[in-house]
Amino acid sequence: MNKKVLCFVLSLCIGAAACFPAGVFAEKEQGEAVQTAQSDALGVSAQSAALIEADSGRVIFVKNGEERLPIASTTKIMTALLTLEASNLDTYFTVDPNAIKVEGTSMGLQEGDQVTLRILAAGMLLASGNDAANSAALKVGGSLDEFAIMMNKRAAQIGMKDSNFVTPSGLDAQNHYSTALDMAKLARAALQNPDFSAICSQKSMKLSYGNPPYDRWLSNHNKLLKSYPDCIGVKTGFTKKAGRCLVSAAERDGVTLICVTIKAPSDWDDHRKMLDYGFSQVQAVELSGEVPGTIPVVGGVSDQVTPMVQVAPKASVSSEDAGKIEMKIVSQPFLYAPVKQGDCIGEMRYYLNGELLKSAPLTAKETVAADERVPETSFWDKIKSWFAGWGK
Repeated sequence: MNKKVLCFVLSLCIGAAACFPAGVFAEKEQGEAVQTAQSDALGVSAQSAALIEADSGRVIFVKNGEERLPIASTTKIMTALLTLEASNLDTYFTVDPNAIKVEGTSMGLQEGDQVTLRILAAGMLLASGNDAANSAALKVGGSLDEFAIMMNKRAAQIGMKDSNFVTPSGLDAQNHYSTALDMAKLARAALQNPDFSAICSQKSMKLSYGNPPYDRWLSNHNKLLKSYPDCIGVKTGFTKKAGRCLVSAAERDGVTLICVTIKAPSDWDDHRKMLDYGFSQVQAVELSGEVPGTIPVVGGVSDQVTPMVQVAPKASVSSEDAGKIEMKIVSQPFLYAPVKQGDCIGEMRYYLNGELLKSAPLTAKETVAADERVPETSFWDKIKSWFAGWGK
């Protein structure tokens, strides 16, 4: 490259850099420095990791959280969620003989076995059965390809922007990947399903399946359920390509945390450190139930009604943020009488730094009866009155 061309290229680079405020680069470097400092301080072995507060989804800790990596059997979080969102969960059917012919971990399905979708979900979340994942995918999606489409559609709904699903089991496949932050979002959505949360929190379960069905026990591969007292799930994973993958959730004193590690040589230890760190940073606070002001009422014996929050919600925030929560009343500008005590008349929303934390219904504290002394104007009288006023 001659000197003139080199100078031209350098001038372009300098000019491009000048288009951005110095703070943009400083902010990025500062964020990376904080992330590195956190990782070094906690000694997280994982190549990628994330810790979020489940209530709001706020990120507490992250290490390479947006790096796209294979995720092994933690994929079954998505498969189990879709399975449990299907209909007829407890109706027995015969497994597809081709679905159960799959390598890796198994719940022990054999040709001719009778199962239900709920049992298959348990087989995925506890025993990490690849046979369970394939069987459920064929039953719910009709084919593995169609089920993959369902997986990616659900991922988009959850907001998983850096994920792509190909297999229901998580066996290595080209273009099958996710990130620590995306998997935290997935676990957060899955735990909101009561069937999912009930299954993934069990150390073991008695299930009835076979030909004919008979009772048997499956143990959960998630050792944190026994070694970490606050653990409530979620799913393990391993392949040679993905390494050790783990998604866990824990609840303590009203705070629920979700932890994800990908390619972690010491995943159990990573999760204990990260969860302990998270619980030291976040606390559950009871939000104020006091509602300032009243809402106007038209045509009532009183011209206003007092709104109230019957049960003040709780939110998980850091100690420094506890005093920064703002409240906003969302309701109609006025109400028509009658208004009965306990009627839902709006919503109280709680915000932290402009982000919605929680919401709670607003109800009427008292009854406002209609004022029967004021005769109701008929529709035609209203029309006549309007024309009379318009002509003046």
